[in-house]
This record gives sequence, structure tokens and C-alpha cells, in this order.
Amino acid sequence: MQPPPSPSSSPSSALLGHLAAELQAHAPFRHLAPASVQALLAVAQQSYFAPGEVICSPASGVACGVWWVRRGVVRGGVGGDAGFQIEAGEMFPLGAALAQRAVTSTYRAHDDVFCLHFAAATFAGLVQSDPVLADFVQARLQHLLGLSQAALQGVMQGLQGAQALAQQSFEQPLSTLGRRTPVAVSPEASLHEALTLMNARSVGSVLALDAQGAALGILTRHDLLPRVALADPPLDARRTPLRAVMSTPVHTLDMAQPLQQAALLMSRHGIRHVPLTEGGRVVSLVSERDLFALQRRSLHQLGAALRGAADLATLHGLAPEIPALVRQLLAQGVAARTLTELVSHLNDALVERVVALLAAQQGLDVARACWVAFGSEGRAEQTIATDQDNGLVLDDEVGPAERERWLAMARQANQALDACGFPLCKGGIMAGEPACTQTRSAWAAAFSAWMGQGQPEDLLKAGIFFDLRPIAGNVALAAPLRALIREQAPSRPRFLRLLAANSLTFRPALNWHGGLDTVLDGQRQVIDLKLHGTAVFVDAARCLALAHGQTAVGTRERLLGAGQVMGVPLREREGWAAAFEVLQMLRLRAQVDRGAAQGPARPPSSDPAHPNHIDFETLNDLDRRLLRDALRVARSLQQRVELDWVRV
Repeated sequence: MQPPPSPSSSPSSALLGHLAAELQAHAPFRHLAPASVQALLAVAQQSYFAPGEVICSPASGVACGVWWVRRGVVRGGVGGDAGFQIEAGEMFPLGAALAQRAVTSTYRAHDDVFCLHFAAATFAGLVQSDPVLADFVQARLQHLLGLSQAALQGVMQGLQGAQALAQQSFEQPLSTLGRRTPVAVSPEASLHEALTLMNARSVGSVLALDAQGAALGILTRHDLLPRVALADPPLDARRTPLRAVMSTPVHTLDMAQPLQQAALLMSRHGIRHVPLTEGGRVVSLVSERDLFALQRRSLHQLGAALRGAADLATLHGLAPEIPALVRQLLAQGVAARTLTELVSHLNDALVERVVALLAAQQGLDVARACWVAFGSEGRAEQTIATDQDNGLVLDDEVGPAERERWLAMARQANQALDACGFPLCKGGIMAGEPACTQTRSAWAAAFSAWMGQGQPEDLLKAGIFFDLRPIAGNVALAAPLRALIREQAPSRPRFLRLLAANSLTFRPALNWHGGLDTVLDGQRQVIDLKLHGTAVFVDAARCLALAHGQTAVGTRERLLGAGQVMGVPLREREGWAAAFEVLQMLRLRAQVDRGAAQGPARPPSSDPAHPNHIDFETLNDLDRRLLRDALRVARSLQQRVELDWVRV
């Protein structure tokens, strides 16, 4: 057991009031009940450490308590390295004190340091009895993530302020836009009445609502030319009801949903207005203009341009705008999961148009095939630097001659995507390869064989192909394959055990002390954020999802869904998801920074040299702490998979 701090003394009664005010100026103490703060202070000890003095280290044994820094700076790291910094208002070492273990880093006073020391047992008791403090301790990773995102937003806005979006976070609910009463009439109102109302109110749309306020249809200014002015036979506006020309169904969102959902909805369906509801009743309206203030293209405009491209040359010119838009969104502080979803959405639009153009050129019926994505594209987790992982699922009626035509088209598509900045897969996981263009029945037989045999090559294939998502063509062809995986995998314990063992091949980038473990890349100390970071979560999430029959393909959804089925506490599984997003965010930042240094005209994957390596020296103190904590969560998750599926 580590000895109590020295020199130290209990605060006098005269100081208690002053110390209480000092504590309550910082989280989480500002949210604690006064009685809890007083109880903590009553057993606290004051401590002073001279510059360079060791406060605690692995050699000290089990941590005897928690220090709260009043004045000065504490630096921590493994050995003689100062890997992170703790400043006034922060506590350490929370994890070691609550887990009753030794610390893994050495904490040393950088200058004159004044602390309050809380005995481990006393602090643990307060954590158990006070939900506010418990939430702070358990949600520390999410707290650090928020701090890092805020710091990133400030830095990026300073560098790219002229290109940044409006100062409205896409993570905020739609209700933060403020309510705007929509212009609405009954669906039985005349077209003349609806148009007159639009003109009088100077608006671009009118809604048709039922008696309960639910949206039945919408008519926008863009509908007037094709549906009204060019109608054949001509319409009598005074006799024609709105019901005859309105668009249905109406895509709506609840006011509590984030802004990003409205942006995605507009882009996916080519619309400019989304009614907002509460309890199914329309209470407001959001337009594209409300969401975006881009100097270049909005998400909707870029998505529409990709879907409407007349030829491959146009798509080649549009492709660099995807990372440019991501750079703007990152400057605004948009979260990693939002960015990767947006990247995947725009990439989907590009791929879908490539397939449509080439299939039309070859005279192929897209209803007889489905272009599918595997890997990160299949999980909708693409970052900026990404290669191709795709295939074709053919209708069972497609014969050998037609299959050869599809293969020829697929090879053209792979080359076109390569020209757009998505490199050819070095492992050959592309639709242009014969093994990746099969009939639905052939794919199903292969999937069943992989789960039945579990050979090393089968596990490798399952880790790629089982993250399956339809992109273009007849998407219904992919549904039976996803259902087969969901139904058969839970009943194949040997396959799951081998898959779990295979997922342990690469470990988180932590040394045995629990500190960050770097490797030398030229003159830089780097960490591979994919191989020794996000891949740990991706592989573990796949194992857990397959074992518990989950339908989700995305890593975040798999972790949350499988964790719930397993009975994992909500806070723990949310910690898994948050840690994964930390690593995704750092990957995106590194790739965006690298792309910005090369110029905006470069395609998304123009830097093939280790796009997932992050230079340790470029990380600030907060990001180092954040990265270390995320990797520790990864290690804990990997240990759970190992204990549940490998050591049985």
C-alpha cells in the first residue's frame, strides 16, 4: 500500500469555507450537494510538492487516494517521459485509486504544486453514494472527448475561418434552430388557394396537413414547373385540389433529432424542405438554407451534382470536393461519427452514379445485380483515405455469358473509382475480380462454408465480406445474405471462437505500463490509429454482433446493440462507442491536416504513405490523454472478447 502523502495537514476550520468555494468552481464539485463537499473536505489533507518531486509512481504500490490540484502543474508519463499534463482543478489518479491498484505512470511536480488529498476509501464511498460524482468518474472519456472537440474547433476555425460553416453544431437538435410556423392548408384546398398563400407569405413551399396536424403532402416552388405549368392536360387551379399535385410521402423529422439528420435526408432524397414534428404533429420547417452557409457547395448540392453527373469526367472533377467539404465540417467541430457517415453517403452517391453510367453504356439491366460495399465502406465508416472493397451480387438467373459482361463493367467501374481517388484494393477485394462477382446463391454457399470450416482464409474473408451493405442496383439481392449471416453465425461456436482469436492479432498501441506505445517511422515516433486502434473495436464489435445475432453493420451500433443483449451496463457500452469515436476523430484530423498541406485539389487518397499514422509529437497534452484512455478501453474490450470466446 502506498504511504499517505507527506508533508501534509488537515485543513483548519477557517479554511474549509474557502476550500469549498475553490472546489465548487470546478467540475464535478460544482454540481455536488454542499453536504457532500463538506464531507469530503472534512477528511481531506493538504499536500505540497517541490518542483521535480515525485508524487506517486508504479513503485509506490497501491494508490492510497486521489489528489486534486489546487495550484501548479503535474506532469505524468512512463519512465522519464512527460506524456501528459495535469493542471489546477484536475484530479489524479482516479482509475488506480478506485480499482485499488498501482498507477502505471509516474506523476511529478513540474513547479510548486499544492494539492488536496482524499483517501481512496473515502473517495470511493462518495462515488458510490453521489450519482453526480459517479457519472463524472464513469464518463471521463466522454468528458475528455468534448474538451478535445472544443479545442479542435477553436484551432481549425482560426486556420480556416473563411471556409467554416455557420456556427451551429450539426450535433445540436433541430429545435435549436428556433420554430418557424409552416405554411399549411388542407389537402382538399384548391391549388389556387395554396399558390396564393405561398405568394402572400413569400415562401417556397406549402404543406398539406390532416386534422391532427400530421403531414400528408408538400408542394414546393420546384414542383410548379413540371407538375403545374407543364401539366397535360392543363390544370384548372381553382378546381384542382392540392392533393392532386402535392408530393407524397412527406419526409419528416422529430424536433429532437440532430441537424445532421436533416442534412442527410435532404441529400438522400434531393429535397430542400423538411417538416419538423412533435408527437407526429408538424410544428416547424427546416430548409437547406437554414442548415448551410457554405461558400462552395452544400451537402445537398454536392450530393445532387454527384447523382446527376452526365459522365465519368464530371465525377472525376467532383470527387476532390468531398474531402474539401469534410474539411469545412471538421472546422465546425462536427463529431467523428457524423463525418464518417457523411463521407460514406457522398462516396455512395459517387459509386452509384459510376455503376449507373457504365451499366447503361454496356446495356446491362441494374435490376439483375446489386453493387455491394465491404469493409469500412460497408460499415459506413469511411475516412478520407480509403481504398476500394466492393463486389457484385447477381440474380440467380444470370448465366455465364451475362456474368462476363458484368465483370467487364465492374473492372471499368473499379478503374473509374481509382481515377476519382479511391485506390484499387491491393488484396483484390473488388467487383472486377471473378471471386467478388457471384450469383446470390453462390455468395450464400460461400458464406455458409466459411462459417462451417473456419480456416484462416475463411476468417479473413468473413472479416471483410460480412460487413456487407448494398449500394446500387437491386438492393433486395443483398438482403438474404445479411439474413443468412445473422441466422447462422450464433449457432457456429467454433467459427465464433476462431474469429475472436483472430481479432486478437493486433493489440492496442499500449505498452505494459499502460502508456502509449509508438514505433519509429523515419524520424517520427508514430502510432497506427487503424491497425492498433480502430481495428480493435471493429473486430471486437463484429464478433459480438455475430455471436448475438445483431443486424447492425456499423461498429458503434454493433457495440451498443450487442452490449445491451449481453447485459453490459449502459455507461460501459457507451464508453466503448465513445472510445471508438475518439480514434476515428484523430484519424480524420490527421488525414485532413495532411490533405490541407498538399492542397485542396488533391483527391481523397492522394497520400498513400501511412494515412493512419499519427505523429506523437503533434499531439497536445489533452489529445495524448484522450488517445491513451481510448486505447485502454480498447484493451479492456479485447480482453472481454478473449475471456468470453477464446479462453473457454
